[in-house]
Amino acid sequence: MTKLTLGAHPFLLGFEELERLVERTAKSADGYPPYNIEQTSPTSYRITLAVAGFSERDLAITLEDNQLVIRGRQRDDGDGRVFLHRGIAARQFQRSFVLAEGVDVGEASMENGLLHVDLNRHVPESVVQTIEIRRK
Repeated sequence: MTKLTLGAHPFLLGFEELERLVERTAKSADGYPPYNIEQTSPTSYRITLAVAGFSERDLAITLEDNQLVIRGRQRDDGDGRVFLHRGIAARQFQRSFVLAEGVDVGEASMENGLLHVDLNRHVPESVVQTIEIRRK
């Protein structure tokens, strides 16, 4: 018996990219920074990242080919501080989320060390199309 992959199933036509998309997403599974994804309504979501120590100017949010990319890089102030112990991480990060067709990025906001990014999904209206059968 031959095992069919998700992208090669005969009933899923045009979904060949889906398997590659899942593999690409799984490879970017770093644990920093921690995040939550919540559904705030039937057609909206919110991604929340814990970005304590980062300011708005240290963060960049971009949308690249249906991939939401959030990058953080703290600037070194170089103000001559001397640390006896430095236990608060100041490392840079990149967190990516693949968005489905019809999902738009709304607004982003910071609150108490948490970055919130709101997403909205546009549900298309159901369309019934009749296909004419021609005789050859």
